[in-house]
Amino acid sequence: MKKHLFLALMLAVAGGTMAQMPPNYHLLKKTIVGGEGGWDYLLADPMGGHLYLSHSTQVEVLDLKTHQKIGTIAPTPGIHGIAVVNEAGVGYTTNGRPNTVAQFDLKTLKITKEIPTGKKPDAVLYDAFSKRVFVFNNEGNSATVIEAATGLPAGTVDLGGAPEAAVTDDKGQIFVNLEDKNEVAVFDAKTLVVKHHWPLGTGEEPTGLAFDKGHHRLFSTCHNKQMAVLDSQTGKVLATVPIGSGVDGAVFDTATGSAICSNGEGTLTVVRETKPRQFDVIQTVPTQRGARTITIDPQSHHIFVITAEYGPAPAATTETPNPRPPVLPGTFVVLEYGAN
Repeated sequence: MKKHLFLALMLAVAGGTMAQMPPNYHLLKKTIVGGEGGWDYLLADPMGGHLYLSHSTQVEVLDLKTHQKIGTIAPTPGIHGIAVVNEAGVGYTTNGRPNTVAQFDLKTLKITKEIPTGKKPDAVLYDAFSKRVFVFNNEGNSATVIEAATGLPAGTVDLGGAPEAAVTDDKGQIFVNLEDKNEVAVFDAKTLVVKHHWPLGTGEEPTGLAFDKGHHRLFSTCHNKQMAVLDSQTGKVLATVPIGSGVDGAVFDTATGSAICSNGEGTLTVVRETKPRQFDVIQTVPTQRGARTITIDPQSHHIFVITAEYGPAPAATTETPNPRPPVLPGTFVVLEYGAN
């Protein structure tokens, strides 16, 4: 009996230790999509089985599991973000050049409607609680609100700053980064009333935003290589964690309890609450230069980033003192990571 009790105790301790071990995110699959041009957001949709990739003036639609190309959504000039509303059979893309949103059919991938927005529509979010799509106009300092099923306008939110990524608590509150104000704005999804502007402490130029709904934690990723962790109920900054450079996107993985941000330098920074109100970097995962946006499949918990190869940057000029290196044609790629 004593021997069995000792073995049971050792297994229990081992199980507890395993639960605290850091996850091992690693590359699962790399697929060259090809084509030309730049990119922005991507979206994993496990219900529809699709992976949507913004790319130049169109959206590449891949099979979520195999990465086999299914089709394209075009034209989407100046494409930034993608949202899907499976129960209505439609999706939306934000098109920065004409300042519109395109509604498309999830089955045929054909564009069915063009909806005017504010200036430079960028991030887009579907909120199942209000059944609305929120389009965040980066240069318009606003959010255009659309009834998801019909595509009809439902109002505008004056945010008082340049919005970037947003998340929902699925209970009527929307949280959005304000890039130029170093804040998170909070507004009501139904009344469209802005309730809070929460400062990010030392965080500057926030872009990506991840949300641990179960523990009321917001993770705002900032361009000065910081992740600001906020209490989503009070707005208090709980911690500031160092991250990589060139960050743009962030997600939260409920399977590992980790906030993960994608950094253009070619890394993922994995952050977890290791003790009550103590947040630490538990893994830095190599990706590929330029992989700055990110999405997560909430069913498989796999993470996806997109990027391409670059050529040498052209010589600086008076008009262009910091020229960007060109994207090499045919090198656009999707990288899939998992912690299993």
